[in-house]
Amino acid sequence: MANIKSAKKRILVISKKTALNKSKKSAMKTAEKRFLEALQAGDIKVAEEKFKYFEKKMAQNAATGLFHKNAASRKISRLRKRLNAAAE
Repeated sequence: MANIKSAKKRILVISKKTALNKSKKSAMKTAEKRFLEALQAGDIKVAEEKFKYFEKKMAQNAATGLFHKNAASRKISRLRKRLNAAAE
């Protein structure tokens, strides 16, 4: 355990940031899962809405550094391809 006041503060700050990041990542996984479930069910209209939400949130999280921007772009691109293939 830290003895220095600034180190104690850093431990608190890091734990708060970790909890926030964990929550955001969990929300992203849930959004992706809901999109895939809608796609699996064959409901293209709902899948479009779920994808739009996922794409927006993924881009926002990549902009803040939660995900690397290229990784976010790659995931969005792969899911978009699946949506387009199902829509045909």
